[in-house]
Amino acid sequence: MKVVITGATGMLGPALAKTFSKHSLTLLASRDLDVTSLQNVRRVITDLKPDWIIHAAAYTQVDAAEADSLAAYRVNALGTRNMAVAARESESGLVYYSTDYVFDGVQQQPYREWDPTNPLNVYGASKLAGEFFLRSLCPRHLIVRTSWLFGEGGSHFVGKIMAAAQKNESLKVVSDQQGSPTFTTDLAYMTLCLVEAENVGTYHVTNSGQCSWDEFAREIISLCHLESEVRPITSADLGAPARRPRNSVLENYLLKLEGMSLLRTWQSALAAFLGKIATQ
Repeated sequence: MKVVITGATGMLGPALAKTFSKHSLTLLASRDLDVTSLQNVRRVITDLKPDWIIHAAAYTQVDAAEADSLAAYRVNALGTRNMAVAARESESGLVYYSTDYVFDGVQQQPYREWDPTNPLNVYGASKLAGEFFLRSLCPRHLIVRTSWLFGEGGSHFVGKIMAAAQKNESLKVVSDQQGSPTFTTDLAYMTLCLVEAENVGTYHVTNSGQCSWDEFAREIISLCHLESEVRPITSADLGAPARRPRNSVLENYLLKLEGMSLLRTWQSALAAFLGKIATQ
């Protein structure tokens, strides 16, 4: 199977490249593919003619998007439209990664794939626009909503907490937002399962279980045998530019309906990730 991976140097790209290595791979970083140019995307995808495109390129700066919405929409909405057009014309399947931030967090239970969306911030709205374009333009598609990513590539919460804790800093961490931390290696594995099975539609894919950000931070510190104190604060105390949903837990309900094995717990995934770091 011929597979193209966009965003190859981002947080998720390296895990995807490793997981899909048994297939014929083309890895595209931003210097290789300008997703905001339909002409460029058409030329590259037409030349490659992949069976599947794993579209991991994205604008992910949640707070910065509030001040620069054009940048977020240009990559997440327009860029996804361009990928969808090129995929349809090349008869390729297209995987698009979306986010828990398409929901407003008002409901008490975890969100299922068909629950009403209502993003609170520009980033979530731009990713939802990408979903719209993909559904309307490319019949053979997979939308994979995920959350709270950590892994070997890019900047993420786990790395930031470790860096601060190693300096014995007292950490103020938000306690009133709930989500499901997700290991990029596990997300890549489930993407491979879905692609090889030729599944289509919208799926929620996260590691099992849920926690708040401060609980996540305490688990990181505990597993790293560090001593830093975690002091819980509210979202209002933090005062971030972008509003976040209080409950953004994604129920992997379609996976359950299809009888597929769910991913391991986020605690187990975190321990595996930190174990890899320790052995490097």
